[in-house]
Amino acid sequence: MSSPALAALAALPQADLKSIFTTDPDRLSKFTLTQGPIRFDWSKTHLTSGLLEGFLKLAEEKGFAAQRDALFAGEAVNNTEGRAAEHPAERGEGNADSVARAKMFHARMRALIDAIEGDALGPIRHILHIGIGGSALGPDLIVDALGGGDARYDVAIVSNVDGTALERAISRFDPEATLIAVASKTFTTTETMLNAASAINWMVEAGVEDPYGRVIALTAAPDKAIEWGVDETRVLPFAESVGGRYSLWSSIGFPAALALGWDAFESLLEGAATMDRHFRLSEPRANAPLIAAFVDQYYARVVGAQTRALFAYDERLALLPSYLQQLEMESNGKSVTRDGKPVDGPTAAITWGGVGTDAQHAVFQLLHQGTILTPVEFIASIEPGHALDPAHHRALLVNCFAQGAALLRGKDNDVDPARAYPGNRPSTTILLDDVTPEALGALIAFYEHRTFANAVLMGINPFDQFGVELGKEIARSIETEGPKGFDPSTMALIDLALGGA
Repeated sequence: MSSPALAALAALPQADLKSIFTTDPDRLSKFTLTQGPIRFDWSKTHLTSGLLEGFLKLAEEKGFAAQRDALFAGEAVNNTEGRAAEHPAERGEGNADSVARAKMFHARMRALIDAIEGDALGPIRHILHIGIGGSALGPDLIVDALGGGDARYDVAIVSNVDGTALERAISRFDPEATLIAVASKTFTTTETMLNAASAINWMVEAGVEDPYGRVIALTAAPDKAIEWGVDETRVLPFAESVGGRYSLWSSIGFPAALALGWDAFESLLEGAATMDRHFRLSEPRANAPLIAAFVDQYYARVVGAQTRALFAYDERLALLPSYLQQLEMESNGKSVTRDGKPVDGPTAAITWGGVGTDAQHAVFQLLHQGTILTPVEFIASIEPGHALDPAHHRALLVNCFAQGAALLRGKDNDVDPARAYPGNRPSTTILLDDVTPEALGALIAFYEHRTFANAVLMGINPFDQFGVELGKEIARSIETEGPKGFDPSTMALIDLALGGA
């Protein structure tokens, strides 16, 4: 390991989780932190006071404070593309000019929402949101988590270019009462534009008089949207410096703001801004995103764990694992440092997960008795998201807490080894007061800053995503030039499924 601080961390002995609370009676207070409506508990991980001090030295060695300041100052922290990463400005935290621009764009979005609510575009009941990646995952998470049965409009979010996805969405909508939101940063994304064209055709075939008049463009390239056919008054821009997977706070969040109401969207932004201020102003040893990154770094870089599992013990957060897969793996799934040199070890772990208690009956066998060490993260809410018998939520939380205890404690069985549980398996618990707009905003911002902190500690740029381009380039070349020069397997597949075209 080229980092002296990281090498020193690797040389420290690993704690025994089964006895860790006995050897350190103050452990719970040392490794829990409450920030606003969220409690973070790292006490059932292998993090120790010695490791914490070592990671603080690593953060200092990597210039964490300076890079954090550069992020909020609007400097070009995305060095490979020569631009800033200004998603915090969408929440009111960052470069003053960028914050002012974000507020202007938000005001424009609110004015259009007010017009839609006043039936300026007709009696709208349905929102068809078309995007992919961050242009779909963020809005989908927010609407699903906060909408419940109270959303004011039916919302369908379509990302897959597979026509089945779009067909299923529009089959339940009345085209005369549908608004189409097309979300694409460049307004050239192949999958999105094909889905958008098909949605327009659906409206034309249904006899909608002015289908383009029902389209709202959410983009950082407004000229492209106008060229495509959207009237300038229905284009909601956002800044080029806002990355796709960090964009739900911008006009990409339009379907959530319309479906949930502007007050809920503003509360989401303020919750995120609260976490922004905590991350920017808190000293390192009391900084939730940074401490979480220390834990990530320990398991991925020191122990060598290749995956990290996340389980939401709340149906409202069912889409969070999918959202974090993109955020974490697209951001930190890199093999070179900011200056283009090979990294000196593993980078991002593979993020995966599911919803409790379903996951207990699907994948927890491996977590408890398998041979692969997997750090586990549990997320739950003290308040339920329903009005049914409280026994439902009690059972949910009891199961959540029991799983963490079981991973830690294990259970010996000398008579029947198949029934033995080794224990000594780490978990983190994140407990929300409730899944409110404020809490959800803070939670997502926490994960954003945790991802950034991990990148700083590894010396990589988390804001580019060149790894997604090669396959798309090859697909475009097949469409425009025909298949040629590929390996025999690829040529055979094209010939069999596409008739060689």
